Amino acid sequence: MSSEYPVDIAARAAAQHVVVIGGGIGGLVAARECAKVGMRVTLIEAEEQLGGSIRTTELGGIVVDAGAESFATRGGHVRALVDELGLSDAVVPPEGGGAWLSGIPDAPDAPLPKGGLLGIPANPFQADVRAIIGWRGVWRAYLDRLRPPLTIGHEQSLGRLVSARMGARVRDRLVAPVTAGVYSALPEDVDVEIAAPGLSAALTRVGSLSGAVLALQGERAGKAPGAAVLGIEGGMGRIIEALREELEKFGAEVRTGTRAVRLDHAPEGWTVTLEESDPAAAEADAPVGDGALDTTNRPDGVAAPDAPLTATAVVIATAEPSARTLLDPHVTGLSDPGAAPEIEIVTLLLDAPELDSAPRGSGVLTVPGSHTAKALTHSTAKWGWLRRAADGSHVVRVSFGTQGEDAVTASLDDDAAARLALSEASALLGVPLRPEQLRAAHRARFVQSQPTSLIGAAERRTAVREAVRKTPRLAVVGAWLSGTGLAQVVPDAVAEADALRSRLLWDR
Repeated sequence: MSSEYPVDIAARAAAQHVVVIGGGIGGLVAARECAKVGMRVTLIEAEEQLGGSIRTTELGGIVVDAGAESFATRGGHVRALVDELGLSDAVVPPEGGGAWLSGIPDAPDAPLPKGGLLGIPANPFQADVRAIIGWRGVWRAYLDRLRPPLTIGHEQSLGRLVSARMGARVRDRLVAPVTAGVYSALPEDVDVEIAAPGLSAALTRVGSLSGAVLALQGERAGKAPGAAVLGIEGGMGRIIEALREELEKFGAEVRTGTRAVRLDHAPEGWTVTLEESDPAAAEADAPVGDGALDTTNRPDGVAAPDAPLTATAVVIATAEPSARTLLDPHVTGLSDPGAAPEIEIVTLLLDAPELDSAPRGSGVLTVPGSHTAKALTHSTAKWGWLRRAADGSHVVRVSFGTQGEDAVTASLDDDAAARLALSEASALLGVPLRPEQLRAAHRARFVQSQPTSLIGAAERRTAVREAVRKTPRLAVVGAWLSGTGLAQVVPDAVAEADALRSRLLWDR
């Protein structure tokens, strides 16, 4: 520490106590940024398990991803973090071919056409496109070539742009399944320039939407090839464990099973009021060490779990509803909250040799309104490491819920949710699956943050950030402000934590 920083800065760092509320990837990364320069850090997580939307579970003795199963490679930020954590050798690309589409009106399920952008085809006459939209849809899409280009401004809504240029069939059967699966949103709510940067400009330049897609593909063809997403052998939870190990190496304290319920101003920063999720269970079950809630023999100055923490600065890294509860008494001018529905992923472990041929490739996207589920991933077809671990069994993940509405499984108990997921998997995979083939199931629930690509999302996030920055010694990170996906959450958490760290160390 002393070799990198002036002595007075090193001392000032050691004098800071940063409390990070929330143990998802955003909170862990922010805590790491503060701890690695010598600041005292306490990370609080309400659940017993760290990771938030990144979590693993065991099904039949097999470790599987119960939340995020991959990370986007764009920007290189997540891969850089993975490398820093010593997990480079564990990075693996997906396998199993492309996704399929299910629920196409008056047509069988079919592979998602190749060569498109957000489902928009570069060539509507392409055979795999024609199989989904039919000749009627093909000729309507061809009118795109005859319409005048956009020369002044652009259409902000992806759905309206596609409908106007190429017709309802392209919008409903190709674009909507992709936006629902990727963004949990309808095409009308997706901002063209954020979801597909350069598309409107290319349309104006080339003269048609399909031509614009082809032009953008040509521009990207010269770039280094590589998978758009990558996974971690053994599960994405290895990133969480590596971050926890680093925090402990830096001397940070990690408390799970403890909820922050209130913030209050203190002379040197903040007081954080805590509440154990289940104090009786914590005292009876938690072992000493290994990040457990040991309430005895704590170092001097470290509060017991039921006592308030005094912090020089606080980073809020929870989901939006919890974050706003903590922020509202102290931050004025917050924008209206966006919708925060819950989505669910039901993971099934199946004895189903009929799935050995991967009948739907790596997974299935659904035409909105055609199925109860919005998407399915055939995980043992997509990830070689998991297929080897499963040793003949199959792992299938079924996703429920979308922007603006909670998952239909929300009102079901676990057994009913598993039965529904099995029924949906059977329909989406095109293979009859019987209840006795279900070896085990796991259900995970997440608050769905609004993707950055939604119209108006950027303005809402900017308003919240500007309001928060007016409050000293406070920062907020997480998907509800950065946008969904590790490729956005990780660099945002680094930037916000570094900005807070700089203010604490250098501002006088």
